[in-house]
Amino acid sequence: MNRVGINLLWMVPGVVGGSETYTVRLLGGLAERLSDLEYTLFALPELASAYPDLARTFPTAYAPVNGRRKPARVVVGENAWLARQYRKRGIDLVHHAGGVIPFVGSARPVLTLHDLQYVFYPEYFTRSKRAWLRAMVPRSAEAARLVLTPSEFTRRTVIERLGIDPSVVVVVPHGMSPGGAPGTRGPDARARFGLAGPFFIYPAATYPHKNHLLLIQAFAELLRVHPEAALVLTGAKGSSQWGTAHSTEGAIAEEMRKLGIEERVRALGYVGQHELEQLYEAAVALVFPSRFEGFGAPVLEAMAHGCPVVAADATALPEVVGDAGVLLSPDNTDEWARALVELAGDDATRAALVRAGLERAASFTWTHAADVLEDAYRHALGTTL
Repeated sequence: MNRVGINLLWMVPGVVGGSETYTVRLLGGLAERLSDLEYTLFALPELASAYPDLARTFPTAYAPVNGRRKPARVVVGENAWLARQYRKRGIDLVHHAGGVIPFVGSARPVLTLHDLQYVFYPEYFTRSKRAWLRAMVPRSAEAARLVLTPSEFTRRTVIERLGIDPSVVVVVPHGMSPGGAPGTRGPDARARFGLAGPFFIYPAATYPHKNHLLLIQAFAELLRVHPEAALVLTGAKGSSQWGTAHSTEGAIAEEMRKLGIEERVRALGYVGQHELEQLYEAAVALVFPSRFEGFGAPVLEAMAHGCPVVAADATALPEVVGDAGVLLSPDNTDEWARALVELAGDDATRAALVRAGLERAASFTWTHAADVLEDAYRHALGTTL
């Protein structure tokens, strides 16, 4: 039986965002199947408490480093401890799921590249993060037996911008579990957060590409027609938590003050998955004006939970939304304002988007994603390069 190791040392729970959600759900898809492959996770100690089901399902080796200490995690964990573990455990192939292959290693490497945002918007990143990505991502892609991406958009950019052979770049899409349908899970999130009236939701960290400022301006126009509406923002507070890219948190707060709408915008910070699902189900719509997404998992989550979607017609988002949502330019505030006003006052339009979204989301399953992933592993194990 072939042994496959999955490198999760990059995954500091609750910090790395959409790539964490994607990876954890994909592992959940692998856990639900019988396989001729034997899996071992290589993870930070924090994984055991953050994802106990994964820790119980898969044999897991924990690195002797703390995830919050990045230099130690990279130097000691990924370039020393991990290489020794491969040899000790007889790992035949290792999947580096965080976008970088360490310098030291012996097993056949497979790489996931979630996106190449740094190529398109280098100004959004800190100088140190930009230099790291420019040095490590192209080298890692060249070293990989296969490069996995979450969308066709990201696949194309990897081929075009990094010059990687198309035959070794494979799309492993996001998915939703069969349990991802509308329902009631525990205490009511609306009551907990004091959301009594209609609201729109945007789950996104406060980074420049998330384009919060356009949304704030469009929402201010909505309030002229529907003063009872609210805008709910969830997600991390940008670089104060991740330390890798610039944050727009201050600019967002200033824009709200300037427009006089602070009381109608609720910034909840990080919320748990069950609470987020309840918010999707209760919202007028998900509004997602992001300029750059390697996939855009919240869009799929919202559709799966019966929430109408309004998203930017940029990067991977049209590929995910298809005809099941409203797609708008991420640069046109007036279009967004008109869309918000229409959805706030048109139940028939919302109902049609809910039906279309549920149908669209049903085509994205983790069963299919796990099938594609295991096929990719077997292909990489069979190569002789």
